[in-house]
Amino acid sequence: MRLFIFTKLRPTLMLFAALLFGSAPQIAAAEDIPQPQEYPRILKVIEQQGITILGEMKVPGGLRAFAAKAGAQPLALYLTPDGEHVVVGTLVDAAGQDMAETQLKEMVEAPITEEGWQKLEQSTWVKDGSPDASRIVYVFTDPNCPYCNQLWTVARPWVEGGKVQLRHVMVGVIRQDSPAKAAAILQAASPEEALAENANNYEGGGIAPADTMDPAIAQKLEGNATLMTELGFSGTPAIVFKKPDGSIDKMAGLPQDAALEMILGSK
Repeated sequence: MRLFIFTKLRPTLMLFAALLFGSAPQIAAAEDIPQPQEYPRILKVIEQQGITILGEMKVPGGLRAFAAKAGAQPLALYLTPDGEHVVVGTLVDAAGQDMAETQLKEMVEAPITEEGWQKLEQSTWVKDGSPDASRIVYVFTDPNCPYCNQLWTVARPWVEGGKVQLRHVMVGVIRQDSPAKAAAILQAASPEEALAENANNYEGGGIAPADTMDPAIAQKLEGNATLMTELGFSGTPAIVFKKPDGSIDKMAGLPQDAALEMILGSK
């Protein structure tokens, strides 16, 4: 015997589920049946609602299961046999074991690919360090994040020594004035100096928020925030770096001691 149970969803996800159940698309015509490599049509509708589909999972019971994310929150989606509805929740067996937990975790926490690294290169970031530095480290940074500013401070020996270039991918997600402060940094004559001003004066309130925000800057900040969640992060600082063997790794939060040296290298 297998049962459907539902996880406690955030209000936005509850609304999302209600929308799914209340307005499902029509069954696809025979000629429109998706090929094995394509998502069912209803999942394409879900993607338009801001849900990221990560891929299909294998579960018992005759259902098709898909791993997904709403922002940084993992979701298991179960397609009903008629192809018209999606159940958002948890599939368990009679012993209460989650049938998709391991697969969902692996797919959500999948390592960042070279494509992800290229997206970081193309994002809007503030250079901190020598262009000739042998090590590049990306950091999603909010001007109001105390740990982001601590990371800026503790990284000085590596940055000023020319070994590491930090690329601060600016976001504004913590407080109401975070976007305006991030804009003040990006719109400054020298964003690198503005970033330093914010970090050095963090206890005094940091950089003054921008009075006006260029629409292009607002769009870039939104793109950075979207990329942050796409790469699996839900807060700042969020760090992406390459190991000596060239593989890509990531870390959330302020790294300490050995973790800091793993990211930045030996002093």
